[in-house]
Amino acid sequence: MPRPTPAPPASLEITQVLHALADPVRLSIVRQLRESDAPIPCGDFDVGVAKSTLSHHFRVLRESGVTAAWHANGRTVLNRLREDEIDKRFPGLLAAVLE
Repeated sequence: MPRPTPAPPASLEITQVLHALADPVRLSIVRQLRESDAPIPCGDFDVGVAKSTLSHHFRVLRESGVTAAWHANGRTVLNRLREDEIDKRFPGLLAAVLE
């Protein structure tokens, strides 16, 4: 049985969000999520790092509130960018960082 995926934090903190967005690998993940029309499974990201390293980056993004993740179809973990929540709390931040 897969582990439950933690819920995103109740509130977004600017220092945690900026820390999550400061890493090139995490920034690539966020870009791919922003360009996608649907949630993306963990194994479908093109970032060129080891699976264990990728897991670390997903955890940082989840814990900062930048992304949300959940289990679908058993072991598949889907990821989505919490773009609306981030834009509501920090207007223009994602656009500025990703451009």
